Amino acid sequence: MEKKKAMKRFMGLLICGAFIMLISGCSSNPKVSRVDAGTQTDLSGYWNDTDVRIVCDSLIKACLDSPRVVQATAQLGRLPRVLVGSFKNDSDEHIDTSIIASTMEVAIFNSGKADFVAGGDTRSELRAERQDQQGNASEDSAAALGNETGADFLLTGSVKTIIDGAGNTATRTYFVSAEMTNIETNSRLWMDQNSEIKKVIQRPKAKL
Repeated sequence: MEKKKAMKRFMGLLICGAFIMLISGCSSNPKVSRVDAGTQTDLSGYWNDTDVRIVCDSLIKACLDSPRVVQATAQLGRLPRVLVGSFKNDSDEHIDTSIIASTMEVAIFNSGKADFVAGGDTRSELRAERQDQQGNASEDSAAALGNETGADFLLTGSVKTIIDGAGNTATRTYFVSAEMTNIETNSRLWMDQNSEIKKVIQRPKAKL
């Protein structure tokens, strides 16, 4: 009889202990540490901020140093005006390609070798605002219609991946391409591809 009571008390203590550990584990705060923005981090093996920096630095330099871009700028007699179009995600994972597009836009603009005109959602908002001003702003302060600055070239691109795997090891290679096209003639002014990002991912073996 005493053995049964002792066993019940022991089991009760075990259950209480497990419950306390579960509650404390659920309520514990995550450990957070700050690192330098330039620190290379690879936690999941997927596309990350380090990859954006490597790819954009490479493609921007290739674009600005392209003899065709330099020649086109000289023929215009002014800074070329560039419109950033879409960078398509044709990879097997979720990649916010707008970060690639905006990173390239900022870097090229800050180089002083090109001007950019608004496109996409920004252009739509500007057009809506100008239209709204026609009926709601004073005549002398309303922005005029039909005075947009046209772009000379369109910058577009895409991201693709190739995956090779065997067992618990997989290789992910990213191919990021970018193209500059003459809007008036549809002729390709510049194009390049970066395939520097290649990752070998080893997953732990499942325990039996």
